[in-house]
Amino acid sequence: MRNKAPVGEYLAFLSIKYEVDPDSLFYALISAWENQESACEKLSVKCRKKTRDAAVFLITNGPRVVAQFPIPKSFLEQTNPIKMFKNTPLLGRSLIKRARRANHLQIRDLEAGMKQIDLKARVVKIPKSTLVFTRFGNYATVTNILIADETGVIKLCLWNEQITPISEGDIIQIKNARMSTFRGERQLRIGKNGKLSVIEGVEFPSLEKIKAAR
Repeated sequence: MRNKAPVGEYLAFLSIKYEVDPDSLFYALISAWENQESACEKLSVKCRKKTRDAAVFLITNGPRVVAQFPIPKSFLEQTNPIKMFKNTPLLGRSLIKRARRANHLQIRDLEAGMKQIDLKARVVKIPKSTLVFTRFGNYATVTNILIADETGVIKLCLWNEQITPISEGDIIQIKNARMSTFRGERQLRIGKNGKLSVIEGVEFPSLEKIKAAR
């Protein structure tokens, strides 16, 4: 994977995989450059070989080697370039895998371009549906409902029969959705292979608590 990703993207991937703050990781690299060794939460960083323009860093997690690769000095002279790679495809895949291992995905984890998203959320608002003429030559009803969890709020685009079963306050389970942008605004969409259902008997923040947090 190292040969396929830029240094910043790979470091951002490691920060997510090992759940360390990207700022802490970046400054640990700088510290290792200057002092040969440093620590970043559960990770240890060692500068093994250094020239004037680059260095080879070894990153370990206890006795286990996480990675070893060269980093240019010019990279470390930037203002934390690791954060620039937050929205790349590699990071999107990593976020989904991490959340699925934890058996849940939250709204704060969603990034443009993500696919195969599974999510639980509460319906906050259902605007009146609009009748539109589609590119397939037929009429359809569409609305962008507002859904939320304890981490954020996002719009969910629903069409035709997807709208009917849900009401404000319902807890819904979304499967196989994707993230997109429309007129510069993030929104979830459920494709033909996706599924939307109302679920009951699960613990979830109340509608009043979610609205108060907004």
